[in-house]
Amino acid sequence: MTTLFASEALSLFLELAAIPSPSGRERAVAERVISELRALGLEPDVDGTGEAIDSNSGNLFARVEPAAAGTPIVFCAHLDTVVPTAPITPVVEDGYVSNAEATILGADNKAALAAMLEAVRRVLAENRQHAGIELVFTTREETGCQGAAAFDVTSLQGRLGFVYDHQAAIGDVVIAAPYQRSLDVTFRGRAAHAGINPEDGRSAIQAASRAIAELRLGRLDDETTANVGRITGGTARNVVPELCTVTAEARSRDEPKLLSLVQDMVDTFTFAASVCDCDVEVNLAELYRGYRLAGDHPAVSLARTALERTGFSPQLVEVGGGADANVFNARGLPCVVLANGMEAIHSPEERIAVADLDAMVEVTLALIDAAREV
Repeated sequence: MTTLFASEALSLFLELAAIPSPSGRERAVAERVISELRALGLEPDVDGTGEAIDSNSGNLFARVEPAAAGTPIVFCAHLDTVVPTAPITPVVEDGYVSNAEATILGADNKAALAAMLEAVRRVLAENRQHAGIELVFTTREETGCQGAAAFDVTSLQGRLGFVYDHQAAIGDVVIAAPYQRSLDVTFRGRAAHAGINPEDGRSAIQAASRAIAELRLGRLDDETTANVGRITGGTARNVVPELCTVTAEARSRDEPKLLSLVQDMVDTFTFAASVCDCDVEVNLAELYRGYRLAGDHPAVSLARTALERTGFSPQLVEVGGGADANVFNARGLPCVVLANGMEAIHSPEERIAVADLDAMVEVTLALIDAAREV
């Protein structure tokens, strides 16, 4: 049974979610957000980072000048989603928003966009006192926080940041997130006919398979994971494959542990290549740095205060996923991630409760009010 709601946040979210914006193709949703900001009397800035990170849009930034003393704060959400595999047709049923089609909804992270924009609309419409509000809406978060990494954090006046990008019930406050490294591995062997002279070939796929079979993958401990996400190789059924590429990653909230794990992975790829008489090239990249904030850090304390004032019980959690907050913390802006009620993100079962959309507007307003007091 479909239910209708007269929620401003819901209306905006339904509109934003229906606009496809896979990483690198955020312009359409960015233009809708820009029109919303201008309707609020703000003049958003689009930075020039799009071309450098292969996006058709830059990051969006808007500032609401302070009207009172206190601590200016930054709210951040990302414009992009993982790639949808079907149209996005948001529907509201039994108090939840989901997609009528068999693909993502895009609550990650458009639910955050809607809540933040609606909260700012109310601040301005109600002439609420505040110590300064800045909005940063980034591109290419899903491909390693690339938009946030390209954004000029020094342009911000805010001293504390809040990102709504954690799949859990409202109340979770992320105080620790992992470091992440990517590994792009290329095995090179020698092509040969698989039926006539296979002994002259050197199988790059065999070398890659041997390496992957020896890797430690999955959850290695409570703060460390590793994964192989993609394997590509070969040209035909009857050709010994000359080339095979492997895309892998490793994460840990303990940086020395991560570095040791990554070295083990590199050694495993190298050994497997040598045994199979193949060459191998491993390209490493740091996608983002981890962070850890104390329970009494001002950003954490502010989040706890806002959640308690809106009827939620704060829970301090440590997670295995990264977000734009990782980048901002590394750049000197203390930033925490808050859960906003998203469920089953990156899947066709993704959904969010209408009540949670509205609740995060209230949490945002409570953060803005509490920031005047510190």
